[in-house]
Amino acid sequence: MEKIRMIDVANKAGVSKSTVSQYLNKRYEFMSKDTRQRISDVIQELGFKPNSVARSLKLKKTNTVGIIVPNINYSFSTAVSRGVEDYCQKHGYSVIICNSDDNPEKEHAYIQMLQMKQVDGIIISSTGQNNELLKEEIIRELPLVLLDRIFEDMEIDLVCSDHRAGAFEAISHLIKMGHKRILVVIPDEHLNSSRVSRIKGYDDALEKNGIDKDEKLIVYVSEDNIDSKIDDLFRIDDPPTAIFCINDLATLEVLTCLKRKKIKIPEDVAVIGVDDFPAANLLESPLTVVGQHTYEMGMKAAELLIRRIEEKKIDKYVQHVFPCELIVRESCGFKNE
Repeated sequence: MEKIRMIDVANKAGVSKSTVSQYLNKRYEFMSKDTRQRISDVIQELGFKPNSVARSLKLKKTNTVGIIVPNINYSFSTAVSRGVEDYCQKHGYSVIICNSDDNPEKEHAYIQMLQMKQVDGIIISSTGQNNELLKEEIIRELPLVLLDRIFEDMEIDLVCSDHRAGAFEAISHLIKMGHKRILVVIPDEHLNSSRVSRIKGYDDALEKNGIDKDEKLIVYVSEDNIDSKIDDLFRIDDPPTAIFCINDLATLEVLTCLKRKKIKIPEDVAVIGVDDFPAANLLESPLTVVGQHTYEMGMKAAELLIRRIEEKKIDKYVQHVFPCELIVRESCGFKNE
């Protein structure tokens, strides 16, 4: 079957090739509704498909953006990616989703891959280990938006949550419920800016309530060692009575561990997680969480990116900080005296 060309559409619609080109590029300023409809009808009738590669080379624009998330298994990554994809789809952009696993080498490879794909811009939740490469892209004027990570040495559009205030509210709630020995559980040894902010919120709440911080109550866990670490902490003379899980991966590991050990929530220990996930309110003791506006964060990141792509010269960088929301359920009852 012979390939349909733009000139074939133009001849059939009775217009010039440049008019068809203007239609395809949505430049309708001097085009009547009748002409637009006629071209549309011919395109459908002939089954014409524009050569996207040729158009990209001509326009220096691919209408494609990339998003690099830290771990697609996190509910945060899933929700923000959906927000980015929904916004971009409505505005004529395709999205390439990349999962870095918070691995700097993998992140570096994805940044380079997106460069080679000639994406129009990148949204990235960065490890912080490739910032020099990102700075080079800023100089090269590739539009970038930083998602959920803060780096003081980078001038860049930013979308994040107020993690410090969210953690402060969560710990303050536990203290009001009578808990003073509050364990913070962090997965792996990696402290990104979001986790650092949550720990600062924890510190703020303890200090405001006159509670001395015990460094032993901030623990890093993995699937392999969480059982032994929880055992050790519950054997000490003054064990924790509440657990603050610093993200949803920590929440999952803690809940799984407590279930294995038949430790009841909230009778034996109170639990608060970060990020509301679909099953959180379906647990035997529905989980109290620090909720983030993750879908809206994805939408806002995509909005800032596309604005910077299409408006080109924007001098002022935007920092959009979303508030967190403590969603109180049954997992953090009063401390048993």
